[in-house]
Amino acid sequence: MNNSAFWGGWVMFAALMMGLMGAYNALQGLAAVFADDYYVVNEDDLLILDFTVWGVVMVAWGIALLAGALALFRGRPWARWFALAVVGLNAVAQAGFLAAFPLWSMIVIGVSILVIFSLSVHWDDVQADLDSPA
Repeated sequence: MNNSAFWGGWVMFAALMMGLMGAYNALQGLAAVFADDYYVVNEDDLLILDFTVWGVVMVAWGIALLAGALALFRGRPWARWFALAVVGLNAVAQAGFLAAFPLWSMIVIGVSILVIFSLSVHWDDVQADLDSPA
């Protein structure tokens, strides 16, 4: 296996994880929109004031993650930068749910870090693999 194919596999892993995170973010957001009482936390623990608004943001963010994942799967040149931006912001956005679901939020932040790693290292090798004819 050549080096570019190895790192290309990491990019496909990143795209798959982004797609899963997008789907879970959308579900998490829908739960916040339709069942405000689903997220039970102490009033002092909230980082945000309204879970309904936060839920709408998370649904939109989930769609953005899914779009980035699809673009990565298709090998779009701009997809890497878009993916790095939305995944980085996704890790920060999960801080809004830390009080409600700390373990889940930490897992998503950890997966986000893996995706950022996958899209950051050896990108020249991956780009060479994407540019070469199949």
